[in-house]
Amino acid sequence: MPEPAKKTVSAFTKKPKTTEVTAGSTAVFEAETEKAGIKVKWQRAGTEITDSEKYVIKAEGNKHSLTINNVGKEDDVIYAVIAGSSKVKFELKVKESGSSNMTFSDLGLHVFPEKSETVTPAEPAPAPAAAESPAPPVESSQNTEAASAGTQPAEPLDPIGLFVMRPQDGEVTVGGSITFIAKVAGESLLKKPSVKWFKGKWMDLGSKVGKHLQLHDSYDRNNKIYTFEMEIIEANMTFAGGYRCEVSTKDKFDSSNFNLIVNEAPVTADLDIRAAFRRTSLAGGGRRMTSGHDEGGEFNFSALLKKRSFRSPSEAKSESQSDADVWEILRKAPPSEYEKIAFQYGITDLRGMLKRLKRIKKEEKKSTAFLTKLDPAYQVEKGQKIKLMVEVADPDADVKWLKNGQEIQVSGSKYIFEAVGNKRILTINHCSLADDAAYECVVGEEKSFTELFVKEPPILITHPLEDQMVMVGERVEFECEVSEEGATVKWEKDGIELTREETFKYRFKKDGKKQYLIINESTKEDSGHYTVKTNGGVSVAELIVQEKKLEVYQSIADLTVKARDQAVFKCEVSDENVKGIWLKNGKELVPDERIKISHIGRIHKLTIEDVTPDDEADYSFIPQGFAYNLSAKLQFLEVKIDFVPREEPPKIHLDCLGQSPDTIIVVAGNKLRLDVPISGDPTPTVIWQKVNKKNDLVRSNDDSIAPSENSTDLNTDSKLLFESEGRVRVEMHEDHCVFIIEGAEKEDEGVYRVTVKNPVGEDKADITVKVIDVPDPPEAPKISNIGEDYCTVQWQPPKYDGGQPVLGYILERKKKKSYRWMRLNFDLLKELTYEAKRMIEGVIYEMRVYAVNSIGMSRPSPASQPFMPIAPPSEPTHFTVEDVSDTTVALKWRPPERIGAGGLDGYIVEYCKDGSTEWIPALPGLTERTSALIKDLVTGDKLHFRIKAINLAGESGAAITKEPVTIQEILQRPKIWLPRQLRQTLVKKVGETINIVIPFQGKPRPKIIWTKDGQTLDSKDVGIRNSNTDTILFIRKTERHHSGAYEVALQIESMTDKVAITIQIVDKPGPPQNVKLVDVWGFNAALEWTPPQDDGNAQISGYTVQKADKKTMEWYTVFDHYRRTNCVVSDLIMGNEYFFRVFSENLCGLSETAATTKNPAYIQKTGTTYKPPSYKEHDFSEPPKFTHPLVNRSVIAGYNTTLSCAVRGIPKPKIFWYKNKMDLSGDAKYRMFSKQGVLTLEIRKPTPFDGGIYTCKAVNECGEAEIECRLDVRGNQRNLWNKANSAKKE
Repeated sequence: MPEPAKKTVSAFTKKPKTTEVTAGSTAVFEAETEKAGIKVKWQRAGTEITDSEKYVIKAEGNKHSLTINNVGKEDDVIYAVIAGSSKVKFELKVKESGSSNMTFSDLGLHVFPEKSETVTPAEPAPAPAAAESPAPPVESSQNTEAASAGTQPAEPLDPIGLFVMRPQDGEVTVGGSITFIAKVAGESLLKKPSVKWFKGKWMDLGSKVGKHLQLHDSYDRNNKIYTFEMEIIEANMTFAGGYRCEVSTKDKFDSSNFNLIVNEAPVTADLDIRAAFRRTSLAGGGRRMTSGHDEGGEFNFSALLKKRSFRSPSEAKSESQSDADVWEILRKAPPSEYEKIAFQYGITDLRGMLKRLKRIKKEEKKSTAFLTKLDPAYQVEKGQKIKLMVEVADPDADVKWLKNGQEIQVSGSKYIFEAVGNKRILTINHCSLADDAAYECVVGEEKSFTELFVKEPPILITHPLEDQMVMVGERVEFECEVSEEGATVKWEKDGIELTREETFKYRFKKDGKKQYLIINESTKEDSGHYTVKTNGGVSVAELIVQEKKLEVYQSIADLTVKARDQAVFKCEVSDENVKGIWLKNGKELVPDERIKISHIGRIHKLTIEDVTPDDEADYSFIPQGFAYNLSAKLQFLEVKIDFVPREEPPKIHLDCLGQSPDTIIVVAGNKLRLDVPISGDPTPTVIWQKVNKKNDLVRSNDDSIAPSENSTDLNTDSKLLFESEGRVRVEMHEDHCVFIIEGAEKEDEGVYRVTVKNPVGEDKADITVKVIDVPDPPEAPKISNIGEDYCTVQWQPPKYDGGQPVLGYILERKKKKSYRWMRLNFDLLKELTYEAKRMIEGVIYEMRVYAVNSIGMSRPSPASQPFMPIAPPSEPTHFTVEDVSDTTVALKWRPPERIGAGGLDGYIVEYCKDGSTEWIPALPGLTERTSALIKDLVTGDKLHFRIKAINLAGESGAAITKEPVTIQEILQRPKIWLPRQLRQTLVKKVGETINIVIPFQGKPRPKIIWTKDGQTLDSKDVGIRNSNTDTILFIRKTERHHSGAYEVALQIESMTDKVAITIQIVDKPGPPQNVKLVDVWGFNAALEWTPPQDDGNAQISGYTVQKADKKTMEWYTVFDHYRRTNCVVSDLIMGNEYFFRVFSENLCGLSETAATTKNPAYIQKTGTTYKPPSYKEHDFSEPPKFTHPLVNRSVIAGYNTTLSCAVRGIPKPKIFWYKNKMDLSGDAKYRMFSKQGVLTLEIRKPTPFDGGIYTCKAVNECGEAEIECRLDVRGNQRNLWNKANSAKKE
């Protein structure tokens, strides 16, 4: 069955449960998250719930609740709570008032199925027979997604894939069964689809069908649906992990991933007596409880360090030792080390340990076909090459290479097979993801397995996502660019993955290296943080969806114009994309040659040329899609000139005459046209002047610049105002004059005086022109009070308000490396400060501000200084007091669970006396370590200690000791805990390392004395290291003189404890002495010898006797591990002479040299002596001769080619290759092979220059032979065509 996989952990420590209430009452669902501050969402039938009178949502720390008031029948649906990537579904069942049906949920009981569970999202699970044997009350921390799957409504048909219903995640306890169901629509399929079930990446479960796994399929002819089931029977912990179901037809393919969680079986109360040996499951940093009892499983000796109720002295070293894989250490260690390891890791049940170790320990069977096998796994970068090499025992053995069980065939340059001596090499060139597979090398009946992992280069995000702000109903398109075309990315919204099942809402698009997430019609619920993830980067952007709202920056104003003049109505709105219509007395205006309608940006204009009396009416502008109506009136001014007698003094006909100066307001950039009716006979002369505040300066429209009556100081630099020239000009008519300012500017503001003169008299009038504009941009805003996802923005009013009071401000922000600014407010800000929220921790932002008055919006201010939202870390965890002495305290803790983007600068350790509130720093500055030794404390004080984590954002909360610590060391009697293996003689070989660790206890720290044979140890020869809990004897390289009796003694005042250790250093023995050939008879020889003078400080365990024929002097073993000092060697060959030698042996091995007999033993021949006839020795030598000639060849350039021939000759001839009589032996382009007389010359990627006469020459001591052929190399036609084209272009 599948290998164990990592167990998923839910973000919830307490989950809401299905509840049944009476109609009209109130339902309350409660949930608790593992950490405080996690954003939690509640959903009703897949739609997010917002806080209202009906639904009350509360969140306090890590506790969250949903209250549903006045429950009705319409509330009987499925609800869900989401935190991060964890989603828990539950159901509210509403019963009619007066019904007295009571469920197990009402009683606080939960019933679990005993045998099997079926994970089907469309069909309810069968009701468990809980009435017969109800389970004990359980506060379960298991994931409830699979349990509530039976109450979910049927899923909609998959619009893209083949699945009608996909397998869902499941959960089962050890020993239970579970069934996963997949349904496939067969209406459009010609034949039954092919379905495969996989565990993990590539393990096909079709070959695993048996006792624990069954696969079934069926076909519903009425609904035309195929149903496929995978049933897991009697599950155990190794079955947990990720699974995949693949469906394929002739032209379609689809797959679905799902997970299986296997929980340990609950333990009944009668097993509490063995709680010390129980394996417990941890979830979310806490212990999982079942009715007040720990959950248990099989014995777990490796967990005893964590679970036992006492602490051994060795635990004070490091907690990392307790996290080691004890079973792996035991499996690799020799049996003599078992007791030492058990003591070191606190395992007390040695018998149980040995029984379990016997079950799991396996000895590898030694291979006879392979000298060196493949490694278990290889890894290669994509596009690189890799060599898989084995070494076989038989140099002539043939091997087969398999890929996923299929033999690899020679095809081009992808696979290269090599045989060099005993080595067999498979080279895979240009590795791709298709080469990520299992490979085998087969020699006869034996196989060597390995797995090749092709590592893709990380896909980087080269252009990140941009924050966006849109209106409801608008299209949203997130775009990012990655480093590789067609890369696979993962999209998330608020930590929840957006999958293919949600394609009706979201659309994913790929265009080369660009990746898109498209939301066609956005809603308020689409607001949030969207994340795109690759295996090499993450990018986050925020989407804010606002209700449509239109602001009017400038409304249209009433106009009074004269005949044949121009009338312009203008308005400005906040959205430049908004269109609108113009109405005249309620009827839509149609543009023509005289009436023109324009829309440029946010400004809409209606222009009427040559105004006539018919144009006098009410005009309105209506923006499309908004309930606005901007209206103004056009009044036609009819100028009537009455008959006046001659010699009439000039007169200016303005309403403001005789009163304070009239004020005319004009918007900067607009045109000012002022008609001034005048009368007089003869026709008067008109002079326009701009009055200076200091010297009453005027600018006139005649040829001279004249002072006013009130001042004699004239500005001689003034520019004359001509009738028809300049931006500021005056147009003269018979009965009136027109004062015009084109594109009004701030400098045009002031008092203008018009003077009319004729011989009869003169008249004057003052007109005040005020130019108003948008405000100046404010200065750059300042950022303060920066938090985890918020900050405070402050700014100052603009220096110039444009002549109109500032109505408010608009604030924008952007990421540092982005170009898109995002608006933070739609309603104008009245204050000069604003708290910006919903930022991403660790991302650098900038802010800018606009000022708005009745005219419009200013240019943006300069950007603020870049800043990063960060938050202080959480408080350190597992803060404990490790040790206490008369003046010191040792503290230990673990890093905070949440560090954040600000990192971690260090920790502050403080203490205060019991009853006081003054905290005193215990260490100077910050410490980066997770432990501290506080020194120089006063004996007898009772102190409280606390620890805080520090980063750029400030201090975390404090972790404080629960009780005060008394600074006083308790006297403890010295006691040495001698390991069991040291109670016997410790035997080591010369040159080995000795590292003896002897734990002890005793307070205060005892005095430690080491002696050898009653003498003090030499510190230059033997190393001694002491700590508070143990003492170590260390010898880097042992010698014979290190043998002896060692004694270690502990002393605290008058109390002592001693132990003795015997060390024996052994070496190989010397050779035996006095080896004699005692007697020779028949086919036998008798030997004897004496023991060696040097036994290597160890008992002689035996001897090895060898013989050698005098002719060959090749030694063969006759006896090994022979214990006597004499022996008889039999079965010797008649007529041969033999020498004998003897090695001595102890536990270190054989002696370096052997003792050899001086004289050989001659085995005499018996009976008739046979004299063999003499024959003349036959000479088998012959000169080289080619049995297969070289053949003329014509090949294409760029492709490897070979020339082959065959030769024979005795002795074996030497081979030489020539090209055009030039030796090729030193050229790396040519490779030469010779196997069983077949000669091959390989030419790598030949070019036309490699053509010519090739000669093969064979030479031995009997003669030589030559053979030659011609090789023609033709150019590649495509390359020639490309070269020809390039030549033509040049």
